[in-house]
Amino acid sequence: MTTKRIIPCMDIRDGRVVKGVNFENIQDLADPVEMARYYNESGADELAFYDIAASFEGRTLFFDLLGRVAREVSIPLLAGGGIISTDDFERALQSGASKVSVNSGVIADPDLIDEASRRFGRECVVIAMDVKRTGGQFRLYARGGRTDTGREATQWARECEERGAGELVLNSIDTDGVKNGFDVELLAAVAECVSIPIVASGGAGCMKHFADLFKALPVIDAGLAASIFHRKEVSIGALKEYLQGLGIPVRLGM
Repeated sequence: MTTKRIIPCMDIRDGRVVKGVNFENIQDLADPVEMARYYNESGADELAFYDIAASFEGRTLFFDLLGRVAREVSIPLLAGGGIISTDDFERALQSGASKVSVNSGVIADPDLIDEASRRFGRECVVIAMDVKRTGGQFRLYARGGRTDTGREATQWARECEERGAGELVLNSIDTDGVKNGFDVELLAAVAECVSIPIVASGGAGCMKHFADLFKALPVIDAGLAASIFHRKEVSIGALKEYLQGLGIPVRLGM
């Protein structure tokens, strides 16, 4: 079993960290710069920065805010929101992101995956997938979970890998913010179709949920969560010690 990554996720709206349930009932939580500093010191393996309203509002990522966050961290920084071109990829990387996450932009223009992979390397190209059970399928959604694309998630995941994506962040809308555990059924279905790393997102409510995830699906590379870390219901250090005690490999220390 490979070393598992623990990734806190900052969802950004109007310059603040927010969190909702099933992509609704959004609540203001914190200043992203202060929160980034906290996670950098807390043993996080990576930090995710998602401008969750950018695509819906038809604008680009908050690059200035991303730059301020990047200056506070030494861990890898994943950034996404409103990315629709290779110029957006480049600007995010120049602002301090280590990797760039894209969802709606590549659904509208799948060739962007190929172009970004050739220009920046596939390790910089991360496909975010917001998925919901619809009509008996795992259906891919766009525009912050607002629009059903009609695409089946496993087929899309396979196409993304073939086009040059280096990683998937797989978020279950059904379990997002519910805190009843990761969507193992969805994750297993997608993991059968691709060989690139998968980050599980949506549903973590306690330390046991991470253990259940990695034990059920050793192929999953990382677990991503938001509110349980933001509200300090679970500390990253304690989570890693817990996982290590169960024989799940994690990186301890700075």
